[in-house]
Amino acid sequence: MTATRGLEGVVATTSSISSIIDDTLTYVGYNIDDLAVNASFEEVIYLLWHRKLPTQAELTELKNQLADNAGLPKEVLDHFKMYPIDQVHPMAALRSAVSLLGLYDDDADLMETEANYNKAIRLQAKMPSIVAAFARVRKGLEPIAPRKDLGFAANFLYMLSGKEPEPIAVEAIDKALVLHADHELNASTFTARVCVATLSDVYSGITAAIGALKGPLHGGANEAVMKMLTDIGTLENVDSYIRGKLEKKEKIMGFGHRVYRKGDPRAKHLREMSKKLTELTGEPHWYQMSTQIEEIVTGEKNLPPNVDFYSASVYHSLGIDHDLFTPIFAVSRVSGWLAHILEQYENNRLIRPRADYTGPGMQEYVPVGLRG
Repeated sequence: MTATRGLEGVVATTSSISSIIDDTLTYVGYNIDDLAVNASFEEVIYLLWHRKLPTQAELTELKNQLADNAGLPKEVLDHFKMYPIDQVHPMAALRSAVSLLGLYDDDADLMETEANYNKAIRLQAKMPSIVAAFARVRKGLEPIAPRKDLGFAANFLYMLSGKEPEPIAVEAIDKALVLHADHELNASTFTARVCVATLSDVYSGITAAIGALKGPLHGGANEAVMKMLTDIGTLENVDSYIRGKLEKKEKIMGFGHRVYRKGDPRAKHLREMSKKLTELTGEPHWYQMSTQIEEIVTGEKNLPPNVDFYSASVYHSLGIDHDLFTPIFAVSRVSGWLAHILEQYENNRLIRPRADYTGPGMQEYVPVGLRG
């Protein structure tokens, strides 16, 4: 056996959900560029779960199911008020809340196909409600109940602010959700599949995935990008700040990707949205700083930006708290996690790789009194 660091290049399973071939990302064979321009997030959810785009009737049914299941148990809302608010990152709150949801689902441990699909509906519907509710509770505000007349993206923004969002804001969030929905066998998706391959329940699988996404080398990168932009402050500081980091060989978040060589195909869509939104909000410097950073890093290191880089300025322009950036990623990616979990259940085999042992050779036990 030969070990491969980070399992790079290792094919661990087969899947019909998404693919990355020659720097092209597809969901069930649909190019991400096509979906980003034309599809709603609800259509993408259906596509990932059913391997086909929905008819109008099927889409309407899914929207109604999500709307009917978006509310949270009172126990979950009350639980938020028990957290040490000043110390809890929203991703930790989301991870705990999803685990807690499993306690209030009578079907949590049922493994039939229909039961698991219904749990997928409930989890997808409740994820934005969890993020929005915690975001308000920690500020001393009451959570806002979801509205059944709003779409998925609009409802999320409404639950955050209490105001019906502008169409451009809905477009931005919907596009971001489409772009983040799935990404082949990424770290959090692999974590979810490993978890449920033991025949653990859906809630456990999603809780495990959230834990993996929380790390700055995965979902936390967009929050780190906004911190970097804030630290730089002005356009005039970009060159010295970035070149200083490059000289010290420090990692610049939001650049490069394990599976892309020519660049992340998702990045350009959020780049365009960042330009549009920063101009509308009267803060074009965020976009200008980002493009200047991209020019330097790509020129010096040949590392193009990934999807996290421009999502930071998009979310900031929408007035979203910076530490909510990764939870928004989870609100989208749960659609992919759930697709992979359901696929794993369909043709399950326990995921149990081996390790290339590098420790000492055979040793003999020595009684404690005789040890030097």
